[in-house]
Amino acid sequence: MSRDNLAQKLFSISLSLFRKDFFGLYHGSLSAKTESNRFLINKKEAIFDALDERSLVELSYKQDYRWQEASVDAPLHHAIYSQILDAKFVSFTIPPFITAYSLKHNIIEPKDYFGSTSLGTIEIVDPKSFDDWYERAITEIPHYFLSKHKDIMVIRGYGVFAYNMDLYEMVKKIAILERSVRLMVIDSSSFQT
Repeated sequence: MSRDNLAQKLFSISLSLFRKDFFGLYHGSLSAKTESNRFLINKKEAIFDALDERSLVELSYKQDYRWQEASVDAPLHHAIYSQILDAKFVSFTIPPFITAYSLKHNIIEPKDYFGSTSLGTIEIVDPKSFDDWYERAITEIPHYFLSKHKDIMVIRGYGVFAYNMDLYEMVKKIAILERSVRLMVIDSSSFQT
């Protein structure tokens, strides 16, 4: 797939994720591996409902001046790509229901058909301290993916990291999980008196 086609897919998905409130104006990240040692990622100042060529930067694994323009999540994306061969796309999203639910729960156990059959139970990872999370995340996120054999990671009070070989499959899983959590929240609140 050409770089232009890949960029167009990222633009389209970014807008959809933004409209679903999975990205904030400047919060979140989305990337695609372009070669064995290169990836395309949004820049720091990217606005996710209006991504265009100027909003993306292609990084090589060897850090150079372009890394200064890239999302603060670029080192995390790099760590995932360099350790997980199946990672072709990586995202960091902040879906509101998942993130809120993660504050008071340890697992997500979808009760709806789609969540239950396609995702199963998902552990909520507690980062314990946000003070040094970025330093630890570079090793903890890839380690979680590799040791748990999962391609989606919910981090308490922080958001969701995901990777996949297929961009649409990655986004579909996040959307299903957000819908499942939303249904659980609606269900639990509808029976309270």
